[in-house]
Amino acid sequence: MARPDGVAIVSEQHWAFSRAGRSTVSLRAMPRPQARLAHLPFVRGLVKLGTAVVPLLGRGAASSPRERLLLLMTLVAPLPLLAVPRDYRLPALAAITVGLICWMFRGRTLNLHGAEHRAIAAAETRTLVSTWHGTTRPSRFSPRCGTNFAAMMIPVSLLLDRIWMFRSVALTPVLVPLLSVMITMEIWLVAQRSTSRLSRLPLVPGLLLQRLTTREPAIEETRVALRAVAAVLSADR
Repeated sequence: MARPDGVAIVSEQHWAFSRAGRSTVSLRAMPRPQARLAHLPFVRGLVKLGTAVVPLLGRGAASSPRERLLLLMTLVAPLPLLAVPRDYRLPALAAITVGLICWMFRGRTLNLHGAEHRAIAAAETRTLVSTWHGTTRPSRFSPRCGTNFAAMMIPVSLLLDRIWMFRSVALTPVLVPLLSVMITMEIWLVAQRSTSRLSRLPLVPGLLLQRLTTREPAIEETRVALRAVAAVLSADR
């Protein structure tokens, strides 16, 4: 997770936040969800998203109290939409989404987002040292990036909203996004794990979108991400 002032790297056991301009790294343990929930199809998507926001909302979070309040307001945004006439719900949700994207990618976030992907790729290809020195430059694009998930969720949400049969249900603005998340996560997991080119086609829109959501990082920005990766790898041993 790239931030305007640093990079958070998350594993199943720990998360670390490396702040730009500092050599120190904050390290915290990740909460352990129940094993059944973490591996239960469809439900595991909600579990993964819940753990994904731990660096922003958990103890020692890499965000200010004002930012945490804004994120919480965004997460509960579908609930007030219950009071919005149906014809205006989609534009309202789109406005909230655009605002959230602008907030997420402010400042140096785009460059640090590219650095985050490069540092993870360096760990996977065992080129951490050479990447630190700049002699190796792994890709700044990643198939596991949340951008890929968002790109897949948009058409899933639109399709589900079109075929949704329970228009009169009061919780429809909440149920449709939740089901969209659950379905998209399953598609995403299959696409990541498969070696077939056909099954990885759903990742293409997100990888293309990363040309907008990432920028080529400077060596100093790559090192910010590498510090966080090294801290997590060391703690996970």
